[in-house]
Order: sequence, then C-alpha cells, then structure tokens
Amino acid sequence: MKKFIQDNKSNPWFWAFIFVTVLFFFAMPIMSLDAGNSGDEDGFQWPYGEKVYNFYATGGKDRACLADTDMGMHGGFFDQFTVLIVKTFHIENYSQARHVMNSLFGWVGLLFAGLLAYRLRGWRAAALTIIIMFLSPRYLGHSFNNPKDLIFAAMMMASLYYLFRLIQEYPKPKTSTAVLLSVFTALAIVSRFAGYLVFAYLVFFLIIYHIIINKKKSFSPDATKTIGRYVLFTLGIGIGTFILTIALWPYIMPAPIQTTVNIFHEMSDYFVSIRQLFEGSFQWSDILPWYYTPKYIAITIPIAVLVGLLLFFIFCWRKKEDRFWSFALFFTFFFPIFWLSFSHANIYGGWRHALFAYPPMVVAASLGFDGIMQWIEEKVAARKWDSPSPKGKWIVNLSATVVFLLLLIGPIRHIAANHPYEYIYFNEFIGGMDKAYGNYELDYYYNSTREAAEWVIAHADKNADGSKVKVATWHTASANYFFRKDTADFQVVFARWYEKETVDWDYAIFTITGINAEYLKNPAFPPKNTVKTIDVDGVPIGIILKREDKNDFMAYEAKGRQQYDSAKTYALAALQHDPENLGALQCLGEVYGRMQKPDSSIFYLEKYLKMDSKSEAANYLKAYAFVVKNDYPTALSIISEVAKTNIKYQPTHYLAIQIYLQQQDLISAQKEFQKLIELDLVDEEFIRLWVIYHHLQGVSDNMAYANLYRLLARNAEKRGRDKEAKEYWRMSRSCY
Repeated sequence: MKKFIQDNKSNPWFWAFIFVTVLFFFAMPIMSLDAGNSGDEDGFQWPYGEKVYNFYATGGKDRACLADTDMGMHGGFFDQFTVLIVKTFHIENYSQARHVMNSLFGWVGLLFAGLLAYRLRGWRAAALTIIIMFLSPRYLGHSFNNPKDLIFAAMMMASLYYLFRLIQEYPKPKTSTAVLLSVFTALAIVSRFAGYLVFAYLVFFLIIYHIIINKKKSFSPDATKTIGRYVLFTLGIGIGTFILTIALWPYIMPAPIQTTVNIFHEMSDYFVSIRQLFEGSFQWSDILPWYYTPKYIAITIPIAVLVGLLLFFIFCWRKKEDRFWSFALFFTFFFPIFWLSFSHANIYGGWRHALFAYPPMVVAASLGFDGIMQWIEEKVAARKWDSPSPKGKWIVNLSATVVFLLLLIGPIRHIAANHPYEYIYFNEFIGGMDKAYGNYELDYYYNSTREAAEWVIAHADKNADGSKVKVATWHTASANYFFRKDTADFQVVFARWYEKETVDWDYAIFTITGINAEYLKNPAFPPKNTVKTIDVDGVPIGIILKREDKNDFMAYEAKGRQQYDSAKTYALAALQHDPENLGALQCLGEVYGRMQKPDSSIFYLEKYLKMDSKSEAANYLKAYAFVVKNDYPTALSIISEVAKTNIKYQPTHYLAIQIYLQQQDLISAQKEFQKLIELDLVDEEFIRLWVIYHHLQGVSDNMAYANLYRLLARNAEKRGRDKEAKEYWRMSRSCY
C-alpha cells in the first residue's frame, strides 16, 4: 500500500478520487436518513427478512421462509442482512437503519465503478466515474431505499471489476481475484437471480481475449495450458459461487439445482403485470413497447452520460490495445438493455430492473471524457504548447473539468432542490419535470408517503368525538410504519384512488401514481379538498386530502344497500359541496343507470369524463346506460375505446359479451372470450358467460368446460407454461 501511494502521490486525480470517494462514503448514509420507505419495504421485504433470520436463528427449524415463494425466488440477501444488524444492535427505527445500509451498498457500487475505470484508463477516469455516479439522481435516489435493484447493481459492478481483473491477469490469474469474484457473484445472485449473467460474461470474454492474445496460436502447447488453467479457475469460481449461494439463500436449500432451474423458468415468464404511465397513457408492464427501457434511460440519466458515451465511441476504440476492453465494457451495459427490449421482458417502475447496466455505462462515459482530454493533451504536446512546463496539460484538465461539471449542473440542481426525491429525475432531453408530469411515472416507489404521514401527524385536526383520525392510503404497510407511535390518535385504512369515496376516512394520502394522465393535467386536479401537496420542481408527486363532507361516502353506503333514492340524495349533496367530486358523479351515473334512467346517468357521467376522459369505470357505466337505451352500437363503440386505454379491464369485455349473446352474435362473443383467455383473465364471471354461450349452441356444461380447458392448455403452451398446459389437458379429458 505504501508503494502504491508513493507511485501515485504526484497524480492530482488520484487524490481527487480519494477525496470524493471518502466524501460520498459519509454523504450517502447521511442523505439516506431523510428518505421515505419504498412500496415493498414494510409489506414484503422486512417481514421476509425476519423469516429468513428466524430460519438461521433456529437452525433451520422455523421454515416459514421456504413457503414464501414470491419473495423466496428473489433471494432477499439484503433483507436478511439488515434484520441481523437491526436485531444484533437493538435498533428501533429499522427502516432508517435499512436506508443507511442500502446507501452503503450504493457506495460500494460507486467505488467499484471507479476502480474499474482506473484499471482501464487511470485515476482521472476513476474520479470522473465516482462524480458522475454520485450525481446521477436515479442511482443516488435508489441507493437510499431500493434493496433489490440497487443492491444487485452494486454487487454486479463489484463482480465485473473482478471479472475484468481476472482477464487482465492472463495468463496467470490470482486465486484471490477468483475468490472475490466468486463472493461478489454469489451476493449478486442472492440479490437477483440474474446474477448468473456474470458467468456468461466470463466465458464469453475469456474466449475472445484468448483468441485475440494468441491469434493463430490459440491451440499451441502454452495456449492450451493457459486454457486449462482458466477452465479450472472458472469451474472453481462456479462451484464456490454456487456453494455460497446455497448458504445465503434458504429457499433453494432443500433442492438447490431443481429449485434454481424452476426459478429460471418462473423468472422467464414473470406473471405480475402492473399498469404504469408511459408516453402519456397507462400501459401494462407485460405488453410495453420494445423501446420502453432504452427510452426511459435516455430521458432520465444526466446529459453528461449521454455526451460521455458519444465520446467513448469516438475516442476509446482508436488504439488496437483498447478495443477488447472497450468492447467488453460496452457489452456489459448494452446487452442487458438490448435483451430486455428484444425479449419484451415484463418490467415496470421506470428502468430500475436495468439499473445494474448503469454503473458500467457511467464507466464508459467517463472513459469517453478521459479519451477526449487525452486526445487534446496529445495535440497540445505535438505543437509543443506544453513545453517546457506542464502548464498546457493543466489548462486542458481544468478546462475539460469545467465543461464536464457544466454538463452536470442539471443533476446538481435537482439533488439540491428536491432531496430526498432524487430518483424522480428527468433530464433536459425530455424537458425536465414539467414535460414528464402526466406523461411518465414520478413517485412510483411511494417515497412521499413518509413526508405526507409526518405532515398529517403534525397538522391533522382531531375528531370532536374523540375517535381516531382515519387516514386512507393505498400503501397501508408503509403508512402504518410512520404512524406506529401514534396509533392512539390515528388509524390507517386502505383505499384506492378511484375508490376513495367508498371508504370512511378523515384524511387521505396518495401519490399520483395510478391516476389517469388526463385528470392530472386537468384544472380540477388536485381536488378541492387538497390541504397539502408534495412537489418536485413545482409539480405534485403526492397529495394530502382532508374530508370535510362525507355525503359521497354515505351515497356509496346507500347504493350498496340498493337504496338508490337515498344514494342519489347523498351524491347530489356531495356535489353541492364540491361540483367536481368524481366519486359523487360516478355514483349518480351508476344509480341512475340502475334506476333505468339512462339519460340522467349519461348526463352525470359526461361531467365526470370532461375531467377524466380515460376512466374505465365511468366509461363502462356510460356504455351500460346506452345498453339500457338499447343503443348497442354506441355502447360497443365506448367499449372499444376503453379497450384501447386498458385492454385488461374485464367489465367492458363482459358487457360486450352480453351484448353479443343478446344479439346472437356468437362469433363476436367467441372473439371476446379468446381475448380474455390470452390475457389470463378467466374468472367466475367468465365461466358463467362461457356456459351461457355454449347453451345457446346446444352444448352441455361438461363439453363447455372441456372446450375451455383445451383453450387454456393451448394458451399455456403458447406462453411456454408446459406444466400448466399439461394440467389443463388432464382437466379437459376428465370432462368426458
């Protein structure tokens, strides 16, 4: 170490690297203290971590974690690690402790990105990498409270560092390098299953490097000996990684190989589908356009990275000896993004699933900046501007650094102005938050729930009758954490945004995630009863509502009891208080429809749709009103428009089927059934209508079920779900 410092002490970029690395080591944990909880933290991740902790603490006797299939498939290394720390040191605020540890893992990713840049280019590239990584709002924000994607990204970056180092040690790799590669790869795998990608990289890069180094002598005695050495090292790394993976991942312990294979198949066809805002409309995560991930990355990373990547392709491939390393680095960030796009992977929440591709991307961008600086230095030296002193080189470095920092002004301003919501960042390429609002997801991780909860605790009016103040929210687990010390005064209740009028509450906390873009951009938003907005660059990412009138709630209560006259009276009273109360307008639309007064129903629903034209529920009720009027073409036209907005909204599909069955249009009904099967939307109402459809053709119930199972089997085969298809074929045969 002393010699290492001695060799580098005259290099100012070495000291710059040391300075920013140490600075960020302290800054990131301190900044994380202000972060809110992520959407899955309290409901899934912490409880699963406790299950895994109990498994180890009881010597494997408490096996609850083995039964948690959803969380078990994801490894959960960070969750079990943080539970161990929290319980060991008796930390009360476990959430804050998790955030601090999360940020330290983020720092590890930042560190190894810098170290890789150093090995490829030198200390200047390393320092630039560290700075860009820290000033990347999305990466920095996720380092506060993303225990899956961020931890995986950090461990993958560490793995890539040792992978590159192992190849650089060719033809005699060090055992210590192989051991550390094995350790970090295992930690990557138990964070996300995709960590196995490291082995594909290792074999691929080794083959290419071996061919490049040996050229026509790839199978000479010496080359063959080297091949054998690396084969043994690779096998050793694989075995060591798998053993460590098993030790850290209880879910796969009972049958490591078979469970690993099963997880691979499950992850290849991940079944969770989430609607998210993209390009101004809600789209399902399993049917997103192919360019979702590359576009999201392009509009949310600093412009400096985009410029640096351009410079990387211009200046880092000129020298023959640099081309392999430039290609390998390029491949580590290009391939994951390409594969997510090519395979139409089921992804959501911005590009967080591709976050592991970002650190090597930043390394490449930094190499690009270093490349142009080196090129200018060479030009200066060639003209002897730099002779006899290094003044010219200093001018080049200083000037390039100033330009580099100017490109990062946007991220610097965003971080300073919007902490702790760094991850909600859109660059100048898209036009910042003003253009992103209503077009892309903002607080998709529900971080603003913390600030909203703390505001309610500090400012909420107490109920006159002494009852608990009811606080409605969609993420009750997260809210409950922040109200945990105030349960004597507050009660958290569950409510979705579009169903909030059906729930009894005094205050409501909502992020804007899940609200139609048209309504977000309408003057009616935020609603009249909004008492607080949580903003990023002047646009709301979360709102707090105060309920001063409960007529809308009483209207829905009466409607549920089929007391339609009372429901109508309450809903009209709610509109007297707030003419833009969407819940009251929707209630009236439904009530008048059930009272066989379609014109009145349409009147109130059109008022609703002027504010939120894409509401599936309001459009469905409007289509139903036209069915009551026997105007089937108009009803089907509305249903068709709803399908364009949300193809998975089942009520409109069922209404269309009922219309077709009434018209004896069995071909059109069959098409609707087929759509629902392909979308995996088969439920009891589907089966009820399916049986009616077959009765109209004179087909028995048994044959109806047999036909359904055959279609489900073929759909499963088409999706690669062989086990599921086999079961459906068995069920079909049993109907005869």
